[in-house]
Amino acid sequence: MEYDFPRKVQILGEDIQKSELKYHDREVLVSKEFTFDSAHHLHCYEGKCKSLHGHTYKLQVIMRGKVDERGITIDFADIKRIAKERVIDKLDHRYLNDVLPPMNTTAENMVVWMYEELSGALKAEGLYPAVRLEEVRLWETPTSFAAVTARLMGEES
Repeated sequence: MEYDFPRKVQILGEDIQKSELKYHDREVLVSKEFTFDSAHHLHCYEGKCKSLHGHTYKLQVIMRGKVDERGITIDFADIKRIAKERVIDKLDHRYLNDVLPPMNTTAENMVVWMYEELSGALKAEGLYPAVRLEEVRLWETPTSFAAVTARLMGEES
């Protein structure tokens, strides 16, 4: 097998101009996934989940917007920071019934709370409306998730 190595690293201002960095003016979706571990139990439920138990949750955050002059909608590091500060750090290795607002700690309730936290962060940081929260998905198991979208939350533009 033969490998093709670049002969020269592209240099801004010589090989590509700043005006060429933005290839399009379309909206795109940008997503990042996270995992965290938490314990909880459900009230008014007659299945196994009525007892205290834990999950390794998977959270997917999907944002949408047009790219800036660099061709970037939102830096993945910013998505990570916002999700970590607003959601992950509050829930990881915690008893959800203690740390979430008063609610049954179902995936359906939690995903709406997560959406509100993340959307609020975009607004507080001045990123909204250029960047909007499009969808949040929360997997409770590898095959079971709850999701909420901007449209379902009444925020579709």
